[in-house]
Amino acid sequence: MNTLAIDTSNEVLGVAITHNDIVIGEIITSSKQDHSTRLMPAIIDLMERTSIASDALDAIIVAQGPGSYTGSRIGITTAKTMAWGLNIPIYTVSSLALLAMNGRLTSYYICPFFNARRGSVFTGLYKWEKNQLVEIEKERNIPMEDWLQMIQTNDRPILFFSPHLDVFEALIDEVMGEHAIILDHTLQRPLPSNMHLMLQWIDQVPVHEAAPNYLRKTEAEANLLKKQKDEYNNG
Repeated sequence: MNTLAIDTSNEVLGVAITHNDIVIGEIITSSKQDHSTRLMPAIIDLMERTSIASDALDAIIVAQGPGSYTGSRIGITTAKTMAWGLNIPIYTVSSLALLAMNGRLTSYYICPFFNARRGSVFTGLYKWEKNQLVEIEKERNIPMEDWLQMIQTNDRPILFFSPHLDVFEALIDEVMGEHAIILDHTLQRPLPSNMHLMLQWIDQVPVHEAAPNYLRKTEAEANLLKKQKDEYNNG
């Protein structure tokens, strides 16, 4: 079985190809160039390097967010287009759960997060149990300080993973103290090559139902709701 994994949901762009559960190629870049101009060239390059033709793909897995609104849409749209055109299954995974996979096999709780601006984060809490990732606290958009106060009462140490660790590391240390565990900074980005492991517990989704998960309204949606509310209040 050949699977293509795609993640453009945050700053880092990643694609990977696995053959019978063995990772045979992976590309990860953090160029500031837009994902929309880099994703397909990266996929084509990886397929050429691994000698996997498009018609040899059996499934596509894509990170659906939360994270960048635009990035999440690019990944989902590309994956849906390819899955539809090739008539192969598509699977979606949480970008937070994908990042949490960096802490698999540990007995600690795992806390991935992405910077959601203005002191807030996209985050959730997980543990590795019976060879799969289990959600302990639902993913949410929340002020980081409120989140840390909420999870500091848990009964075991917590591993933190984030490409935006530098923004919140001092606050984590202040609130969590020795309860927080932060590993080497090279482990702080999601790896698309981990997606194939998640196929053990995720379900295929109909192509037309695959969609980004923003965890909060886009700015356009928020502005529209505000406009509608103002018009209602003003009669």
